[in-house]
Amino acid sequence: MKIKESGMPDEKIWEDFFDPIKILETLGVSKKINDIAEFGCGFGTFSIPGAKMISGKIYCIDIESEMIEILKNKAIKHKLDNIETEQRDFIIDGSGLDTESVDYVMLFNILHGEEPKKLLEESWRILKPNGTIGIIHWNYDPIIKRGPPMELRIKPQQCIELAQSLGFVNPKKYDLKPYHYGLTLKK
Repeated sequence: MKIKESGMPDEKIWEDFFDPIKILETLGVSKKINDIAEFGCGFGTFSIPGAKMISGKIYCIDIESEMIEILKNKAIKHKLDNIETEQRDFIIDGSGLDTESVDYVMLFNILHGEEPKKLLEESWRILKPNGTIGIIHWNYDPIIKRGPPMELRIKPQQCIELAQSLGFVNPKKYDLKPYHYGLTLKK
């Protein structure tokens, strides 16, 4: 099941929206983390730097085979052997990862789909006890002309409430201006 189309721009424009290393550090990604799962890895904007920042593997899952191929080629170019890719519909089929198998889940610009609860439930299932979920999404601010339409943007409090309803705790909010906010919660 593809999520609502949010008008993702080409790769160069997309990557100009972020300072991936700074964002990952802000959201707690470090060598203390062994394995990460990333739902909707896209161009690998966060996968490539993330793979360099952790001590284990990063499992990158995307429904688009083109995105998986782009990321595979980048991993080869950067000589990264800790990136595992899978083309998969994780909304319908789940992640394919074992229960309580990862330390961190990245849900970056993906919770605007029809079933954000399913993504959070799968994140809960695969996270180890005390694991972290990191969320990035577009600020809900009509002044910001970049990004998807306002009706596709989920507000931080909505994310927090949905995650807490599933058992996530200790929400922390981060300002990733100008375009985004970040959240972390614990299992």
